[in-house]
Amino acid sequence: MNVFVNGETLTYPDGTTVDQVVAAMGLTGKRIAVEFNKEILPFDSYAKQHLKEGDRLEIVHAIGGGQDDSFTVAGRSFRSRLLVGTGKYKDMEETRLAIEASGAEIVTVAIRRTNIGQNPGEPNLLDIISPDKYTILPNTAGCYTADDAVRTCRLGRELLGGHNLVKLEVLADQKTLFPDVAETYKAAELLVKDGFDVMVYTNDDPIAAKRLEEIGCVAVMPLAAPIGSGLGIRNPYNILTIVENASVPILVDAGVGTASDAAIAMELGCAGVLMNTAIAAAQNPVLMAEAMKKGIEAGRLAFLAGRMPRKRFASASSPIDGLFL
Repeated sequence: MNVFVNGETLTYPDGTTVDQVVAAMGLTGKRIAVEFNKEILPFDSYAKQHLKEGDRLEIVHAIGGGQDDSFTVAGRSFRSRLLVGTGKYKDMEETRLAIEASGAEIVTVAIRRTNIGQNPGEPNLLDIISPDKYTILPNTAGCYTADDAVRTCRLGRELLGGHNLVKLEVLADQKTLFPDVAETYKAAELLVKDGFDVMVYTNDDPIAAKRLEEIGCVAVMPLAAPIGSGLGIRNPYNILTIVENASVPILVDAGVGTASDAAIAMELGCAGVLMNTAIAAAQNPVLMAEAMKKGIEAGRLAFLAGRMPRKRFASASSPIDGLFL
């Protein structure tokens, strides 16, 4: 049976109990807290609670100094849940400093003649974001057909020496930069068959997101708002539905404007956030990159902690017993 544990799909024998999952994770005797299907599970119930298909567990522990968990894409684990782009900075030095401040491990690059600095004397983007230090994620930004996107991915693979991890986006028009979902399906199918590990940009439609997962994409990346708009997450319940129905990492892509937007995405349970303009177009990009890093960390910790229930009316935080009025 398949069970969701900390956002990952794991397979266990029928009848497995929560304490057996805890033991398999090497956490027996450790100070942890367990949420079972969004309800706190008391410690003395671990051995009695049998799991069934589709159950969800969140197992948390205290950590020091920020996040210490990771997410996995195409068999590789990453500690930073912030992914960044490389466009729109004023120069290469600002690009380098902002990426370093972000703490990102995955960096996207567009595959174009002018984007990697191929003219004599121009600095080369890959000199400041070395593949030895970062996971370079070629993307198909600016592609409007499946054929163009597939060609671009193949060029990116050649450029990076057989690198199969790519970010796919197929756009519908220049005004909205919304995805052309039909062409995205087509390109995703071709790339998966060609051995690519596809992280795919799409709209915030749970049906489209699930279809792309079924095609074989290793991560699905719904937009928060139009690319470069900075409007933040416009449809949080759509994103939440996508996350709840997914068995691959869900990363918000496009539309984030500031650190609170990134935190909200993480509080919804997203595995990460990809952004470019929100950092590059800030008045101080390097400082904003640091803010985004901390926003991602705060949102992730809040998700793991589990927020208090929303209530319509006030609830006193101090006890009323013993008042001396």
